[in-house]
Amino acid sequence: MKKLLFALLTIFLLTSCGQTYDIQGSSNLSSLDGRMLYLKVLQDNDFKSIDSCDVVHGQFHFQGAFDTVRMANIFMDDEGILPLVLESGNISIKINNTQQTVSGTPLNDELFKFFSQYNQLKARQAELVHRHDQAIMDGQNMDVITAQLNREAAAISEEEDHLVTSFVTDNFDNVLGPGVFFMVTIGFQYPELTPWIEDIMSKATDKFKNDAYVKDYYQKAQENEQIMNGMKEVPAK
Repeated sequence: MKKLLFALLTIFLLTSCGQTYDIQGSSNLSSLDGRMLYLKVLQDNDFKSIDSCDVVHGQFHFQGAFDTVRMANIFMDDEGILPLVLESGNISIKINNTQQTVSGTPLNDELFKFFSQYNQLKARQAELVHRHDQAIMDGQNMDVITAQLNREAAAISEEEDHLVTSFVTDNFDNVLGPGVFFMVTIGFQYPELTPWIEDIMSKATDKFKNDAYVKDYYQKAQENEQIMNGMKEVPAK
């Protein structure tokens, strides 16, 4: 009996140490209905599927266990459609024609607050293009208009840089900092040491520097910098 109780207690302790996620999603996009969605996490610089579900009448549901809080992404086929944080709690996703939101848990709330602010800046940039085109149609003095719009564009760009930099640095020691760093750098043609990268890494904590993706990116960026400066030969393939 004692052995049985000990075994049950061990199972209970192991189970209680695990964490579970519950993701309820809704969408009004006809293109998603009937499709299979995949929940994937980044491992060894590649996305690995950990869960999947069908979209039925605009509803979908992921549920499971995980060992550590991490960034994830919902995919349809090979297309990533929505980033989120895999963390304990009830996560709510809404996808429609105008926006995509994830809410219900602390880190997801924080991430999508950032996305909302970022999208507002992008909308202001788009409005500058509209104003430029409207000025042409109205026959305005384009030298004056262009100078004004360039000043506003520079101000918005500065706001964007401050927003992204502040968010990453404020979240060095949780998954949001490395996650947004990944989103910024994944679009680069190759790992490079831009002024922004240099600034981030000069401030980074050890936890951030040792994130698997950040560490790999920074090492490769340093190697590429050395190659471009003639300090290192291109590795033979």
